[in-house]
Amino acid sequence: MGKIVFYEEKNFQGRSYECMSDCSDMSSYLSRCQSCRVESGCFMTYERPNYMGNQFFMRKGEYQDMQRMMSMGMMFDNIRSCRMIPFHRGQFRMRIHEKENFGGQMNELMDDCDNIMERYRMNECQSCNVMDGHWLMYEQPQFRGKMMYLRPGEYRNFMDMGMSGQRFMSMRRITDMC
Repeated sequence: MGKIVFYEEKNFQGRSYECMSDCSDMSSYLSRCQSCRVESGCFMTYERPNYMGNQFFMRKGEYQDMQRMMSMGMMFDNIRSCRMIPFHRGQFRMRIHEKENFGGQMNELMDDCDNIMERYRMNECQSCNVMDGHWLMYEQPQFRGKMMYLRPGEYRNFMDMGMSGQRFMSMRRITDMC
């Protein structure tokens, strides 16, 4: 079981909200989130309610200033929702498709891919089917840029998830002991 504590102010100050599961909208608990502490597990945090908008992966540790987190790849300075990531035992498997609705070129992954253009000659990935495991997808090669968390399921169109104009060029399995 994971646990994350959000704080309204930097350096773990101000009102706090403790969370041990998914939270679709934190606005009823906090007016803003400027720092947080992940006491156990792993979480995906989102800039908007209902798991929408830019996302950032957080593992156990202290995040004392959301403004400073931007230098670590976080693309926003206020958390509005979060999702706990369960630890996955077993194999990882995902089919990526070049076009939305599972169209275009298709490739199956069972391990990390740092560049789909180099490995598969794919220009982009616009839909996928995650069969096993939990994954992070990144907009740039080498696991850089904006990211998106995927759990098992079908993802026909990434724009439906609030990621309009987004293309993904690298994928990584979440193997952390979450």
